[in-house]
Amino acid sequence: MSVTTVRSHSETHAPIAGRVDLKLEAVVIPVSDLDRAKKFYMGLGWRLDADFSKGNARVLQFTPPGSPCSFQFGTNLTSAVPGSAQNLFLVVSDIEAARRELVGSGVQVSEVFHFAEGPAPFGDKVRGPAPNHQSYGSYASFSDPDGNTWLLQEVTTRFPGRVDRSQRSFSSAKDLASALRRAAAAHGEHEKRSGKADEDWPDWYARYMVAEESGEALPS
Repeated sequence: MSVTTVRSHSETHAPIAGRVDLKLEAVVIPVSDLDRAKKFYMGLGWRLDADFSKGNARVLQFTPPGSPCSFQFGTNLTSAVPGSAQNLFLVVSDIEAARRELVGSGVQVSEVFHFAEGPAPFGDKVRGPAPNHQSYGSYASFSDPDGNTWLLQEVTTRFPGRVDRSQRSFSSAKDLASALRRAAAAHGEHEKRSGKADEDWPDWYARYMVAEESGEALPS
């Protein structure tokens, strides 16, 4: 009996120089009541990019804060059943802060949870954040009025190779502040190990924050 190994494109093909960027711009979700959905997402403080109407057709587009990708709903956009969009990921740098903001907007959000067998959704759900807030490991979820579900996922350090060096950035002051706090905590441990104050701490912070965002080895 032969065994077939399935490999990803990145494992079987070398990178192509000059490849055209394919940037995910918008995802369509199915809703049953456009005005109700608009009211819900505006209540979250998400940016309304468009509300176009022509005859009996209408299309709306929203963008979550800091997201490079938007989502749309409207007439004749999809044949999917309203509420069938499940576990749309929203990456956050601080799961508890993100949950508090949503609750403050009147949204029913699940308690923070993680999975028993690691950051991927393997094993049983366990209440509370992942041990040591392991990146990719902590989740919370909420639904819109139709039952489409959104899944918050806390990501602080990207896996290697997941970030384009030319596009590294912090999407908000809150994300930058969270990164600075993590760098400060790590730098405190660095000074304890070295036994002296580090006068070049800005350089150390910068190296730490760049490495953390790109998934490279962190300075020690």
